[in-house]
Amino acid sequence: MGLGLLTGWADIPFLNGAATVTSDLFLRLLKLISLPIIFLAVTSTITGMKNFQEMRKMGRKVILYTFGTTLVAAAVALVLFVVIDPASAAKGMEGTAVMSAAEQPSYLSFLLNIIPSNLVGAFSEGNVMGIVFIALALSIATLFLPEEQKTFLNKLFSSLFAALIKMTSFIIGFMPLAIWAFMALLVKDLGQNQAHFSRLILYLVCVVGANVVQGVIILPLFLKLKKISPWRSFKGMSEALTVAFFSKSSNATLPVTLRCAQERLGVSEKIAKFSLPLCSVVNMNGCAAFILTTVLFVSSINGIPFSPFDLVSWIFIATFAAIGNAGVPMGCFFLTSAFLIGMDVPLYMMGLILPFYTLIDMIETALNIWSDSCITIAVDKELAPVEATEQLPQLAD
Repeated sequence: MGLGLLTGWADIPFLNGAATVTSDLFLRLLKLISLPIIFLAVTSTITGMKNFQEMRKMGRKVILYTFGTTLVAAAVALVLFVVIDPASAAKGMEGTAVMSAAEQPSYLSFLLNIIPSNLVGAFSEGNVMGIVFIALALSIATLFLPEEQKTFLNKLFSSLFAALIKMTSFIIGFMPLAIWAFMALLVKDLGQNQAHFSRLILYLVCVVGANVVQGVIILPLFLKLKKISPWRSFKGMSEALTVAFFSKSSNATLPVTLRCAQERLGVSEKIAKFSLPLCSVVNMNGCAAFILTTVLFVSSINGIPFSPFDLVSWIFIATFAAIGNAGVPMGCFFLTSAFLIGMDVPLYMMGLILPFYTLIDMIETALNIWSDSCITIAVDKELAPVEATEQLPQLAD
C-alpha cells in the first residue's frame, strides 16, 4: 500500500502501465474462478443436505438477515441525507458530462435476466443471478433423486469445488503485488479529479458515512446481539475485506471469503458454502445506501421535492433494488441511473459522480463482504449446534 501511494503520486507512465497490467491480470484470475465457484459452492452444499426442509430452514435465516441489514443500511443513509442535506448546498452546480438514456439498461431487464435463456449463456455473459438460479434449481431437483444418484452428483460437485479452492490459494499468493497496483491506480485517479471534489464533498460524506455507520456500528451491534465477538470476526475476515476493497467485486472475492470464514473463524463448511455465495448476490448493504442517497441528491438538485412519505418509501425501494442488483460491473450505478431516467431527471450529475464511483465502489464492496460475513457467522452460531445435536444419535450408535 505504501509503495502504491508513492507510485500513484509520482505518476510515472511506465509504472502506471505496469500497475494497470498487474491489476487487470489479478482481476482476470479472480473472475476466471469466481463464477464457477458460486455455482459449485451452492450445488455442492445443497446436494449434500439431507432433504429440502434443511435447505429451506437455512435459506430462510439468510434471507431474513439479508433483508433486515439492507433495510437498516438504507434507513441510515436516509437519516444522514436529511441531517447533512447535501442537495441544498449543491444546487446550481453545472456539469457537462451527460449520459443518455439509451446507454442505461432498464431495471426490468435486470429482473428478467435472473432466468437465463441457456446454461452456457449465463456463464459467458457473467450473469451471476442467472448462475445462482441455475444452481438452486439443479440442486433442489437433485434432492428428490434416488440416493445413489444424489450421492454421485454431490461428490462430483464437491470435488470440482475443492479443485477450484486449491487454484485460489495459488492466485492469492500474488495479492501483495496486486494491492500495490490497485493503490497506485486509485491515487492516480483521485489526483486527476480534484476539481470536482470540493463540490461533491457533502454528497460523498453522506454515502461514505452511511457505509461507515453500517460497518462500524450497526453490524457489530448485530453480532453483539448474537453473542459473537465483532473484533474477532473482523480480524478473521480482514484478508477478504482487503481483497474486496481493492477488487471492487463481491463475486471475485468469494474464494477468499470462504477460506477466511472456514479456516480462520471455524464456520461450518456447509453453512459457509450456502450462505456466502447467496449473500454475495443478494446482500448489498452498500448498494442500498448508494441508490437512496444518489437518487435523492440528484433529484433534489433538479428541483424534485420529496414528502416525508416519499423519503420513507425510498428506504424500501432502495432495499429491494439492492437485493435484486445485477452481478455486473457498476451495477449500483446503472440501477440508480435507471431510476432517475424513469423519473425524467437529467443525468449530467451522474457524470460528475462517475469519477468518484471507484472509491465509493471500493468502500461499498468491503461493506458488503463484511455484512455477508456477519450474516454467515450468525447463521452458523444458530444452526451449527442444531446440526451437532441431530448427529448425536448417529455417533452413539
